[in-house]
Amino acid sequence: MQTNLSVPIWAKEIDVVLFDLDGTLIDTDDQAVMWLARFMLPLARFLPVVPDSMARRLLMRAETPGNRLIALFDRLDLDDNVFAIGDTLRRWRGLHPRPNLPLMDSASHILNTLSARYRLGIVTTRGRRDAEAFLIQHSLAPLFDVVVTRESTRRLKPHPAPVRMAAETLGVPPDRCLMVGDTIPDVLSARAAGTWMVATLSGFGERHELERAGAHAIIQSVAHLGEILPLDNLP
Repeated sequence: MQTNLSVPIWAKEIDVVLFDLDGTLIDTDDQAVMWLARFMLPLARFLPVVPDSMARRLLMRAETPGNRLIALFDRLDLDDNVFAIGDTLRRWRGLHPRPNLPLMDSASHILNTLSARYRLGIVTTRGRRDAEAFLIQHSLAPLFDVVVTRESTRRLKPHPAPVRMAAETLGVPPDRCLMVGDTIPDVLSARAAGTWMVATLSGFGERHELERAGAHAIIQSVAHLGEILPLDNLP
């Protein structure tokens, strides 16, 4: 595997790599953008930007309040009904149902490579059933030592609780963990938790927004983690 010879100094201290799912390991975000862009198409002449760009921005802006609303529903014990409705809406929108969540290109190879040197974890706002179904579907479950989902903590990203929980479960200090995600809430959660953060451009986030939020490094996709993490002594 090609790696970057100028690996950041902090990357050499990493013991754990934590991954977001949607837009990072699961290739679903573009589907959501396409669906919303099609819905907005009749309004195209009134929009300041093209529908695709506007749809991406709207979905990005909705993530943080959406996560807070999920946490509220959980505290009120309403989450089962709400997410059952959400699954129905996904089917209407033509998005992939739970048993068919596509993996990002080359993600399987990089995850198997990383697992030889690092402990791996998942930190996602998806439910546990979705997360586990995805890992089983792509034969990835044995690679991960911890899976933190929306049921795991009372607060969701951008709150630091999910990332902190992953580090605490593994018994590793936050500053020896790396979070990999594609959105501003991923970046804010990681930074607040005290972990290192690599943002990917494979999902909703745009480079300038992710840089402004505080990502320590930005790569095109998880397949490019060899540009950040030392992998030279791996097969």
